[in-house]
Amino acid sequence: MKEKIFLTRTLHDFAIKELKKNFQVEIHKGKIPIPQSTLKSKIKNVDGLICFPYDKIDKKIIETAENLKVISTYSVGYDHIDTQFAKEKKIRVGYTPEVLTDATADLAFGLLIDSLRRISEGDRLIRKGKWKQIYGAYDYVGLDLQEKTLGIIGLGRIGKALAKRAKAFNMKIIYHNRKQITKGQERKLGVKYATFDKLITQSDIISIHVPHTKETNGMFNMKIFKKMKNDSFLINTSRGKVVNEKDLTLALKQKTIAGAGLDVFEIEPIRKNHPFIKLENIVLAPHVGSSTKETRGKMAEITVKNLILGINGKKPIYSIGY
Repeated sequence: MKEKIFLTRTLHDFAIKELKKNFQVEIHKGKIPIPQSTLKSKIKNVDGLICFPYDKIDKKIIETAENLKVISTYSVGYDHIDTQFAKEKKIRVGYTPEVLTDATADLAFGLLIDSLRRISEGDRLIRKGKWKQIYGAYDYVGLDLQEKTLGIIGLGRIGKALAKRAKAFNMKIIYHNRKQITKGQERKLGVKYATFDKLITQSDIISIHVPHTKETNGMFNMKIFKKMKNDSFLINTSRGKVVNEKDLTLALKQKTIAGAGLDVFEIEPIRKNHPFIKLENIVLAPHVGSSTKETRGKMAEITVKNLILGINGKKPIYSIGY
């Protein structure tokens, strides 16, 4: 009898076709994210689960699963999964890290350029019919990227890819990481290590590339915004909960910092009356860091491979802890 696979949302046609070759496949087609009650009932007798970053796979859900061998998440992040409990239950967890590095770095740099050059702001202005005259010397000015100091918080795969892009624009790049990279690597990337406080106070743009943990939860708050330059910008393509949104809203309103570019939020999708929406000095993207045709296809391919390996008692290509 074929093993049972449950998907909390559909994947690419080629991925579904591959799964159906060897497994009984059921795909949730209702409300997204899947309600926890529905997930509980569906996961009970399945051998493999394919989930997404907004699905909460906590201890209660995992405890319900009687035959589960593998959880394969279509994401680079895995903070939505209780990986420790999964390990205790001998359930393998696979994820998709390396494949989305360039796509996410591209988006981070896109938000950076947009924020400094006010591209989205200009688009809104034209669409609302507010462009009434040719701008003069002091009207609607943005900022050059050249010679600006970019501070990268978290120099992992995406942070390093962003540094390469910034280097091409002749930006000064400093970084803070849990562990300093070698001097040779620093020279190759064109970056310099800085303490967290030094990076916060000296950067013209700060780009966040850290996972969401107890330590990073709300790490960017009013205390930090007040230490930043009042003409600086914050870019976040990591996890929404790393930034205290209430404090950021106030910092942008009061011009404690100059602007921000966000692809991730505390709660997604953000509500229609979210205070960010009324602010002109913030660029908003709907969590699409990995959203290119090429990258999403590769993510689906890895997600399926991770699941097949886990079902067969083997370690996924990219595995968490077991």
